[in-house]
Amino acid sequence: MPKVVIISGSPNPISRLNGILNHVEGRLASLGWTVNLLHVAALPAEDLILARFDSPAIVEANNIVAEADAVVIASPVYKAAYTGVLKTYLDLLPQKGLEGKVVLPLFIGGTIAHLLAIDYALKPVLSALYSRHITAGVYTVDTQIQKSDDGSFLLEEELVQRLNAAVAGFVEATSLFVPHVEPQPAT
Repeated sequence: MPKVVIISGSPNPISRLNGILNHVEGRLASLGWTVNLLHVAALPAEDLILARFDSPAIVEANNIVAEADAVVIASPVYKAAYTGVLKTYLDLLPQKGLEGKVVLPLFIGGTIAHLLAIDYALKPVLSALYSRHITAGVYTVDTQIQKSDDGSFLLEEELVQRLNAAVAGFVEATSLFVPHVEPQPAT
């Protein structure tokens, strides 16, 4: 079965981004994919800030990415770009850390004005990491996700449809570009 790592660049453990990640994780798991979650903010801050490539936590995180067939990169948008904590981690990936992997970007922001953050902020960094297969991502505004009192998230139907389409394209691209991954029917 394909392996995917979901890299969350949110510094907030209760972010609405989790609603998106929970949905995508559920879709991929329902297809039999092995899903690993990597919350960058849970990595040691000192290791990130001081670029400790040999830190056991950074080495382990990089191994998770290396073993994955595909990568989901998710982040809130602050000041027209992804979070600084995500950037510090991406800087610690090996130069060709995303080579041969299919990448699905997922961003959330407070306004539609940052719609192009995926294209103009994230994609150049992904290209520098040798990612050649970046699927159509999803940008959403935080008002499309409601937090319930119990901590769960309710996504607007339009967002659910866009996420499902993005996951279907991601699954298809992975079967096309990763040699040992078999095509899977989308559910």
